[in-house]
Amino acid sequence: MLNKIAPTILVIFFSLSLSAAISKAEKDVLIKLNQVTGGSKWTNKWDLSQPMNKWYGVKVVDDKVVSINLKNNNLTGRIPVEITTLLNLQELNLSTNLLNGEIPLNIGNLKALQILDLSFNRLTGFIPVSICTLPNLQALVLDRNILSGELPQQIGKLTMLENLSLYENSFQGALPASFYELKSLKSLSLYTNRFTGKLSPAIGNLQLLENLNLFDNDFKGQVPIELEKLTHLKKMNISYNLFSGQVSNKLSLLDKLNMTMRNEVGNVISLPVIKG
Repeated sequence: MLNKIAPTILVIFFSLSLSAAISKAEKDVLIKLNQVTGGSKWTNKWDLSQPMNKWYGVKVVDDKVVSINLKNNNLTGRIPVEITTLLNLQELNLSTNLLNGEIPLNIGNLKALQILDLSFNRLTGFIPVSICTLPNLQALVLDRNILSGELPQQIGKLTMLENLSLYENSFQGALPASFYELKSLKSLSLYTNRFTGKLSPAIGNLQLLENLNLFDNDFKGQVPIELEKLTHLKKMNISYNLFSGQVSNKLSLLDKLNMTMRNEVGNVISLPVIKG
C-alpha cells in the first residue's frame, strides 16, 4: 500500500512545486513592473504583502496571471521587457498613463494575448514586427502616442483582429498588401497620421467592417467603389486626404464630411458626386 501511495505523494509534491515556481516567476515580473513604473505614486497602489490576486488590476487564474489592467493609474517610465515572459497573459491594458520608451520588441512572445491597449501614453518607436505573430490578438489599440514608421508587412497574419486603432500618431507609408487580409476587422481608426499611397480595391475584402476612419492622412487616388460592398459599414470618415476623382452619391452620404478633401497645394475641395 505504501509503495502505491509514495509515487502519488511525489506527483502531488512535484505539481505543487512547479505551480509555486511559476507563481514566483510571474510575481517577480509584476514586482519589476511596479518598481520601474513608479508604483509608489500609482493612483491605486499594490500591497505587495498581499496575494497577487488582491493586487489592483491583476487577474490570476490557476496561479497564472491572465490579465493586467492598469488603465489611468499614473504609471510612468518604460514598459519592462520582462512583461513579455507572462506567457498566459490574455489582456494587457496600460492605457491613459505617462509611459515612455518603446514597445518591447519581443511582445510577440505573448501568444495567448487577445487585447493589447497601450493608448494615451508617450510611447515612441514603431510597431514591433513580432506583434504580427500573436494568433489570438483581437484588439490592438495604440492611439495617441508618438509612434512612427510603417505598418509591419506581415500585419495580415492577425487573422483574429477585430479592432485596429492607431489614431493620432505619426505612422506613415502605404498600407501593406497583407492589410487587406484582416477579414475579421470590425473597426479601423487610423486618423491623423501620415499614411500615404492608394487605398486598394481589396478593401472590399473586409466584409465585417463597421467603422472606417482614415481622416486627415495623405491617401491619394480614386476612392475605391468597392467600399460600397461593405454592407456592415455604419460609420465612415475618409475626408481630408488627397483622394481625387468622382465618388458615388452613396459613398458621399456615408462619409461624415461628404468627401471633403485636400488637394496637392493644401486647398480644401469637395469631390464631384455621381448622381443616381
